[in-house]
Amino acid sequence: MPRGERSQTWFPELVAELRQSWQTEPAWEAVIDLRDQLQRTLEHILSSRGIKPATVRCLHCGHVGPGTPPAISVRAVLLALRRFGIESEDRVRQLDKEWSRHRALHRLDLYGRRPESGAAALHSHSEERV
Repeated sequence: MPRGERSQTWFPELVAELRQSWQTEPAWEAVIDLRDQLQRTLEHILSSRGIKPATVRCLHCGHVGPGTPPAISVRAVLLALRRFGIESEDRVRQLDKEWSRHRALHRLDLYGRRPESGAAALHSHSEERV
């Protein structure tokens, strides 16, 4: 399990939206769309409540700045199904394995998207911001 994923805070609004929108036998495109919808809701919650990312120091270069804003992965959605009693542990385990195979087969990132081509910058603060 990726570091910190189990301890992610789910706002009640996100849990309610997950319960309402979850389909028992969804296509992966529908799961990815649900993840996108939950991400938009999370961003709205954070901005409307004035919640900012924590300030962090880069271990490599010492730069201090805002941390990465929270992002909901497809796997986090699947694990939340079990965490909040929407699906059984066995069903979530099955979905998790299917997602892993689907992700590898289609070369998707954690969020169900094809990764950008080319080398990404190691540090987001390495690019000049205006």
